[in-house]
Amino acid sequence: MRKLPTWLSVILLVLGLGLVAPGPAAAAPYCGISWGSGAKSAPGSTTAPITNVRTGRHTCYDRMVISIRGDVAGYSVRYGTVRAQGSGRVIPLRGGADLAVVVRAPAYNSSGRATYRPANPKELANVRGYTTFRQLAWGGSFEGYTTIGLGVRARLPFRVFSLDGPGNMSRLVVDVAHRW
Repeated sequence: MRKLPTWLSVILLVLGLGLVAPGPAAAAPYCGISWGSGAKSAPGSTTAPITNVRTGRHTCYDRMVISIRGDVAGYSVRYGTVRAQGSGRVIPLRGGADLAVVVRAPAYNSSGRATYRPANPKELANVRGYTTFRQLAWGGSFEGYTTIGLGVRARLPFRVFSLDGPGNMSRLVVDVAHRW
């Protein structure tokens, strides 16, 4: 019975003196984010038109959502120069890095009528006060490809995925983390 308090005293003394140190703490990724900043893409294309572009602020990332009347098909999202569809002219963006979002879907219907026409092509959404987003600019829609330039604070991790619904709609989502 006397051995238990003796051993307990020894253990507490060793821990108190720092002779037994805890192992190195693994640095947890910011908000569990492990997306990376490399290019992301999916094959395919669709004639289902783009109908809207909107943004949202979240605790760990800023979000851009592109609505499509039908299923999301192909896309390419990468850091680098953003060029306008058809002309190839460079689209200048605010921020420390430019994210080129190319959706393989038109912003017009089968009759050639626009299904999404931004009121201000240089400012698709008001992102004032966002942590990461600095500007969304319209790059145009030509031959079934639509480009949106996303100016961000710095080259940060991002992810791209699609969501079904509501109804026959789908959404292409681009989330850009607030930090690494």
